[in-house]
Amino acid sequence: MSGRFADQVAVVSGGGRGIGRAVALLLAEEGASVVVNDLGCEIDGTGASPVFADQVVKEITDNGGKAVASYEDVSLMAGGEAVIQKAVDTYGQLDILVNSVGVRRDEMIFNMRPEDFEVVIQNSLKSYFTTTKYACILFRQQRYGRIVNLTSDAGLGEIGMSNYSAATEGIVGMTRTIARDMGRYGVTCNAVSPVAKTRLFPGGVDSYRTSGIYPTPDDRAGLGLKEPGIGWADDNSPEDPANVAPLVAYLAGEGSPNANGYVFGVRGGDIYLYTNPEVERAIYHEKVFSMDELDDLVPRIISFDM
Repeated sequence: MSGRFADQVAVVSGGGRGIGRAVALLLAEEGASVVVNDLGCEIDGTGASPVFADQVVKEITDNGGKAVASYEDVSLMAGGEAVIQKAVDTYGQLDILVNSVGVRRDEMIFNMRPEDFEVVIQNSLKSYFTTTKYACILFRQQRYGRIVNLTSDAGLGEIGMSNYSAATEGIVGMTRTIARDMGRYGVTCNAVSPVAKTRLFPGGVDSYRTSGIYPTPDDRAGLGLKEPGIGWADDNSPEDPANVAPLVAYLAGEGSPNANGYVFGVRGGDIYLYTNPEVERAIYHEKVFSMDELDDLVPRIISFDM
């Protein structure tokens, strides 16, 4: 099969549904051989089913593409290693890793049980570590690789999602650090924070657990974008997960080799780049500040408009 990813091999974790499915289908359409990994669990991380990975593999092969299913639990080290090994055993190589797994167990912080926090971290953060660790062993040896991590704006401040916010901000930090670890070996690692209607976020794009009392995700992200759907000319919905796939596939290719360690956003037909953190304001002193000095300087120089 021809295409920009002909002769390349991709692993897509969480590839059985939602954004992961859309990415797997597009990569295969562009010629990649794809390992579609999906445990097939429920939103809260319970249960398992091979049906979802199998369905995507069938879609790909029915259209003339190459794909195999993997049902490994990538929240476990053995699962992360196994899915990478399956790519090598089946196709002899690995070029692209897309991490797109996650679960949610929402509760206000004062009601959240420790197990709800731990399950979300395990399935939405550690799952990215397990696959990436073993992929990077190969990428370092071959001096090439592309990693794209799906994350979320939840870490910008979301009601009742301290566990998921911690996980997704952890993904952002890990993305930046992996980029530094692996950039010298010709490997890039970027993150994509999408706004789309999926199992994890079944509401509309501006209804992520917010009300009129609180700023919207776009307000918190500092985005001055038009409402999705205004002037929308595509056949699908602006909330369709398939809208996210082209950006992910682009970052998984060779078109932008200097993009490494960045967080991109996509919503409908809008693509944007988040700034990496930097010092915004500072006060300086030749010795340790006294409390009285902080009472004076911080409100005047740092927090005057907070």
